[in-house]
Amino acid sequence: MQSHRPNEADTCSPRSLSELFLCFTWLAVQSVGGAAPVAQRELVERKRWLTTQEFLEDWTVAQIMPGPNVVNLSLILGDRHFGLRGAVAALAGMTVVPLCIILCIAVAYTHYASYPVVENALRGMGAVAAGLIVGTGLKLLSMLKTNPIGLPVAIFFVFTTFVLIAILHWPLLTVLLSVGITATLWAWVRLLISEGRKTP
Repeated sequence: MQSHRPNEADTCSPRSLSELFLCFTWLAVQSVGGAAPVAQRELVERKRWLTTQEFLEDWTVAQIMPGPNVVNLSLILGDRHFGLRGAVAALAGMTVVPLCIILCIAVAYTHYASYPVVENALRGMGAVAAGLIVGTGLKLLSMLKTNPIGLPVAIFFVFTTFVLIAILHWPLLTVLLSVGITATLWAWVRLLISEGRKTP
């Protein structure tokens, strides 16, 4: 008998504040070197609280807001389901246990930072973090096919952003204000045109 594999239409919601707190605690504990891959796996694939498209939209909003992206995402998701209480529960999940872990690591690091084994281990984790981010980017790349700005233009914006940040070393804020606003305006125009065609 074939097992039922949930599709993206089978999304659900967190059942309680404690579930929200525990989910974001587990998410935060796993987020070594980058939260995007872990957030995508936990919220989209495992919990199914968001579709890939919803995750991409919420992550975009979280990125343009001040503060850590995943913390912003926790506030958005918590508020959406439980209001202020949900935002506080999700934020607590993101910060309480990780803060305790970081304090312990900081104390240990002051004693062992000069050891070559520790230095090399940290370099290795940097490579893993980069791989996780690239892997998540490739997973989300498929969503460009349904993007309202069109696949060729979406790829152009992806390439432009990569060049400006990775090669020309533009500040992130400058890229968001230039490329981000341009892409948003282009999407807005395309959606207006699309709505105009549907109107009899």
